[in-house]
Amino acid sequence: MKRYFYISLAVIITIVILIFTFQNIGNVSIEFLSVSITLPISLLVIGVYILGMLTGGSVFAFLKTIVKKSKEPVNKTD
Repeated sequence: MKRYFYISLAVIITIVILIFTFQNIGNVSIEFLSVSITLPISLLVIGVYILGMLTGGSVFAFLKTIVKKSKEPVNKTD
């Protein structure tokens, strides 16, 4: 029963992504320094989302490490 639920969920997510992609076919130009790229809006949104997931995860891990290190006792060697 759970198998059908997960298959249905995957199909629904795929359909939503396809609808989003087909409704946002228009191109947009992005410029950064001297590099310019033209791509569909849907690819831009998906790319920014994935980039945000990657950088957000690394920033969270970095902040977690800083908090952990700040709670460690200070060793005085003087």
